Amino acid sequence: MYSADCEKCFGLCCVALPYAKSADFAFNKDGGTPCQNLNADYRCDIHKNLRNSGLRGCTVYDCFGAGQKISQVIYNGKSWRDDPAIAEEMFNIFPIMQQLHEMLYYLNEALSLEETHPIYTDLQEAMVKTEQLTDQDPKSLIDLHVPTHRALVNDLLLQTSELVREKFKKNMEHNKYSKKIRSRDLIGANLRATNLRGANLRGVLLIAADLRDADLRRTDLIGADFRDADLSGANLEGSIFLTQAQLNSAKGNHKTKLPPSLSIPNHWLE
Repeated sequence: MYSADCEKCFGLCCVALPYAKSADFAFNKDGGTPCQNLNADYRCDIHKNLRNSGLRGCTVYDCFGAGQKISQVIYNGKSWRDDPAIAEEMFNIFPIMQQLHEMLYYLNEALSLEETHPIYTDLQEAMVKTEQLTDQDPKSLIDLHVPTHRALVNDLLLQTSELVREKFKKNMEHNKYSKKIRSRDLIGANLRATNLRGANLRGVLLIAADLRDADLRRTDLIGADFRDADLSGANLEGSIFLTQAQLNSAKGNHKTKLPPSLSIPNHWLE
């Protein structure tokens, strides 16, 4: 529901966002400047070869549908090329809308879980409120203090996590990695075939970690950094708050088990 539909967007992520030359980007780009690979039809000229062209960062970005909401709803199909006067405003709104849509993605998932019955009404109210915020006029969106609303949503997501992981807390009480998990640093860790079922991996750095054949069921993965982590054969079924962008940043194979709403990235099968 809250996923990007690039066919209905005016290439906003390719224009509005800045990036610096690094392992993820082959060149520098200023915010508000169109990427050199953006075509006149707002499609990427090298979309199928981004990873091999030094633009891996593009493959792990997700606007959660913010791009088409701005393009087709807020501006009624009028693009920054059609009317340069609205370009700066449109670009300023984009990261705000992206954050709101990301919250909607997580709230929608929380509402689908049986364990969240005790807070279902609160989740619904937060969902409605967030949707209302996305429907505001451009000036109101720019003036919106996103951290205030994010704090409200985050509290509900934390409650969701506790409810989902409640049955598996004992599994992590004596896990030898518990201290490292609390420190949020598992960079390069050897976690092969480790039972992490029900762990709170919220925001944990798992860069280049070996998670082959690991059990990540009912694990909270919101914001976990999976860049170059190896998920080959890992079981992520029933994990919560996992996104396609996180998977796109990782390694894996056809044996990796994923939630039904997500798919195996193409580069896993190459």
